[in-house]
Order: sequence, then C-alpha cells, then structure tokens
Amino acid sequence: MADAHDHDHVHGEDCSHEHDLLPLADEEAGGCGPDCRCGQPRTALVTGATAGIGHEFARQLASFGWNLVLVARDEERLTEVAEQLHQEYDVAVEVLPADLADPARRAAVAGRVASADQPVDLLVNNAGFGLKQKFLDNSFADEQRMHDVLVTAVVELSHAALGAMAERGHGGIINVSSVAAFVPRGTYSAAKAYVNRFSEWAHNEYGPQGVAVMALCPGFTKTEFHGRLGIDRDASAPKWMWLEVERLVSDAIKDFEKGKAFSIPSKRYKALVTASRVVPGPVKQKLQGLGRK
Repeated sequence: MADAHDHDHVHGEDCSHEHDLLPLADEEAGGCGPDCRCGQPRTALVTGATAGIGHEFARQLASFGWNLVLVARDEERLTEVAEQLHQEYDVAVEVLPADLADPARRAAVAGRVASADQPVDLLVNNAGFGLKQKFLDNSFADEQRMHDVLVTAVVELSHAALGAMAERGHGGIINVSSVAAFVPRGTYSAAKAYVNRFSEWAHNEYGPQGVAVMALCPGFTKTEFHGRLGIDRDASAPKWMWLEVERLVSDAIKDFEKGKAFSIPSKRYKALVTASRVVPGPVKQKLQGLGRK
C-alpha cells in the first residue's frame, strides 16, 4: 500500500462536495448526517485497474484526491500503477491482486468492498473479459470464465457494496457495460445486457437510500483490450467509431455526478443506440463482426 502524506486538498472544512462524485446522495439525505465524512478523503475501489478504462478511472479519481483500492490479476503491474498514482497525486493506494473468475479471490474483493472499518465510497466494476472466436469455437470453460468476470463478479461486488452503502445512506457504483448490450453479439453482449438491466434496477431501487448506480456503455475505445485479443484496431472498425479513453471517463464522471442511470459516450454512439431500438434484429446481427478482425 502507498500512503498519502497530506489530504488537505481533498475537501474543505465547509463540507464542499466538489469532486465528491456523490453530491446528489448527500443533498437528498439532507446534508451531513451522523455518518458524514466531509473533510475526509473518499475511497474508490476499481477493478481491472491496470490498463484502459479502469486505469483511467483510477487516474482521474486520484487527481480529485480520492484514495484508491486497485484490483487486477497482475500483481507486479498493479504495484507499479499504485506507486505511480501515489507519487503523482499524493493519495493512498491499496492493491488487491485478484482474478475475478476465481470464487475465492472474488469473495476476498467483496469482503474489502463491504468493510465497515475501511469504507469504500465508490465501486467501479470495470474488469473486462473478451473472446475473439464465435460461441461454438470457444470452450465452455472459457465462456464460463467470461460470465464469471462480466456478470458474477459485478453482481457479487455490487451486493457487497449496496449492503454497506445503503446502511450508511451514501455511496455509488459505476458498472462498466458496453453499447454491445444493445445489439446481438453472442454471450458478450448478453452479459452486458444483464449488467445494463441490473444497473438500471439498482439505480431506481437504491437511489432513494442514497446510493447512486450507473451503467457506463462505451463503444470501441482506444485501450489495450482489443490488442490483447489479437484484434487489429484499424481493420476491425471504422476510425470514427473509436473513442479516446480520457474523454470517455471524464464524461462518465460528469454523467454520474448528474445522477444518470446510463452514460452513453458521444453523439454518434447515442445515435447508434437509439437506432438499435428500431433496426430489426437480423440486420443488427450482421454487424456482429465489428471489432473482431
């Protein structure tokens, strides 16, 4: 763990919520209550935090003065990222190595999320998993691992977070989903559709209890994700479809602060999602090869 030296820059003593990310929950609760933590640094737990969208969430949250708990499989890289963020932003960064397809490690992360002694104020369920091949070309074991990371981990960690946050009357969850949730693209899109519906339900169910929940639905984003699958970014989708990760996360944070249930980046993806609601299923299915070449 890397410890911060000074947190005075995080919040003033006037209980300002600048960069709090959870202002709506506090205001709806009538301001500071017995569990008020104004003037104290907040803590965010981010899964899949060593690269791509997860790393960018960690970086931007650290820049706001948030302490971090970073979760990823690669312990060496996780430690490097933690030290970099600590040195650059002077925040405390805890590392929690875990493969979220492993039930025991998943439970360990859930235990950290639910901790009453070291509360997690914001959970970012970002850990990713992708399979390049079509459904029958993958083993069931690989399909199950993807389901465990994209669905089971989201539900288990959200269950832990919602219990603790609802009891405190304050907290937030951002579930990183995908615009693939709106089109038929095999089990990946099915998993993301589950995350969307679950997040929307939790948003409505626990919002009145002070817990903000949002699904972020990125399109194709310039990260390591596709490269790890051996996919050629330039050949797999038109250039106009690719998003910059910094803007994606910045806009998502703004949407979260506004209390939105969904964050869909850019006008072009908003238009595509709107169109997906009226385009026939067989037509949409013909586009499932995008991003897989």
